[in-house]
Amino acid sequence: MTKPQLSYPQIWNMCFGFLGIQIGFDLQNSNMSRIFQTLGADYQNIAILWIAAPLTGLIVQPIIGHLSDKTWMPKLGRRRPYFLVGAILASLSLVIMPHAPALWFAAGMLWILDASLNITMEPTRAFVGDNLPDEQRTTGYAMQSFFIGAGAVIAGLLPWALTNWFGVSNTAGEGEIPMTVRIAFYFGGLMLFAAIVWTVVFSREYSPEELTAFEAERRALLGVEAADDASARGPSAFFNGGLIWLAAGVLIAALFYAVREGVLPEAMEIVPVSKEAYVLAGLVAAFGVIQLIAGQLSRAGQTSNGFMEIVTDLFRMPVTMRQLAVVQFFTWFGLFAMWIYGTQAVTDFHYGSSDPTSAIYNDAANWWALLGGIRNGVAAAAALGIMWLAYRVDRRHLHAACLSLGAAGFAATFVLPGDLLWLSMIGVGIGWAAIVSVPYAILSGSVPAARMGIYMGIFNIFIVVPQLLAATLLGTIILAFDNQPIVAFGIAAISWTIAALAVLFVRDTAQEEIIDAVERPA
Repeated sequence: MTKPQLSYPQIWNMCFGFLGIQIGFDLQNSNMSRIFQTLGADYQNIAILWIAAPLTGLIVQPIIGHLSDKTWMPKLGRRRPYFLVGAILASLSLVIMPHAPALWFAAGMLWILDASLNITMEPTRAFVGDNLPDEQRTTGYAMQSFFIGAGAVIAGLLPWALTNWFGVSNTAGEGEIPMTVRIAFYFGGLMLFAAIVWTVVFSREYSPEELTAFEAERRALLGVEAADDASARGPSAFFNGGLIWLAAGVLIAALFYAVREGVLPEAMEIVPVSKEAYVLAGLVAAFGVIQLIAGQLSRAGQTSNGFMEIVTDLFRMPVTMRQLAVVQFFTWFGLFAMWIYGTQAVTDFHYGSSDPTSAIYNDAANWWALLGGIRNGVAAAAALGIMWLAYRVDRRHLHAACLSLGAAGFAATFVLPGDLLWLSMIGVGIGWAAIVSVPYAILSGSVPAARMGIYMGIFNIFIVVPQLLAATLLGTIILAFDNQPIVAFGIAAISWTIAALAVLFVRDTAQEEIIDAVERPA
């Protein structure tokens, strides 16, 4: 029993919800630093405010993935109930966000907004893996990439278009969010809800029984064993690992304290350490605590619960997923460097302004938002090329080439004048198109169908962890380079270069079978 191929209109309907999701994400990514500064945040403290977003994804996505794997509603299926709930919450958050009266309120709303977007987004990744056979999965994720690019173009254009085409004021009094940003967020909330409803209404899902049958036949054809056969991690392994990670977190915190308080000899104080870096120590220690809890539950025989299932799946990831984790780490560290400091890099380095109340700062901020639209427009176009190329060339080589072009684009920002930065965004856009499609296509072929949701959620950890590290360490790194935010683009270029090399070593289980399926006669 093999999974049937879907038509392009069916794939279109299945992925259309990502148009709204990305409008929401890109409005957040392009405007939150601006909102924070408007409400009084110093740009050196913006990174710590951004921690809420990736930390929310780190917690929410594995939980939602696990729950959706175990959900089946005859009318809505496995994933679509979560699409709908998340869309309602995210749409309301987008409407409320631009009315934030204070910095603390905006930071809290970012947490809620990102949680809602993650509730919607995580099942959409698993949705493609559920519904498409191996030979169409790259097409499905590339179609999502197309809508990601299109949605980001719309989000990036909104403030600029409202100012230049409709004459809406792009400035406001001190502590007030400009009307352009407010209207953009209202429109984003409406589009998000409408796009998700479209996907919910015009898509279907396979039952758990059908997916089980499809998976058994697929693995038989590929000649691979089910990932479920992996041995479980024992209590002693959890305890040992937990103690090591907990001790490492404490040592890292102690080292940061010693550097900040001047305890170490002056010769050892290589770079200044910002207070945000303590979050890194907390993350390391928290992973140790999670393992200690898992060890205690395992020893007590309490393994049939969601916490233990998530932690156990984390430690028995397929080899392909472990290899892709390295690629994702360096890819998303670079992306988050751009998202956190992009506005400041352009306004400060290219236009010489760091005053959020000035006209030149806001014009430069709008230009950066417009550059995001250009970057994502290129990504939408590149996604169409990826749909075609992925059937004919090794997906690993394709991904490496796209990331290399993106790294070159980041490097070019140091030499291009401000009005030519759109040239650098061409390379970054091509890289972005591959990032949100190719790794997911490779991953979906390496994990069991019954746990597609949880593994997509766990995979998000390797997106979130580098984002959290970026939010905690970038401030320290930039301080070491004379406090110049443009350094973030150099970090992104180096990170993407490393990711391009790492992807060449990933094992793509289904690649040969995909090529055979395309080349064999109908």
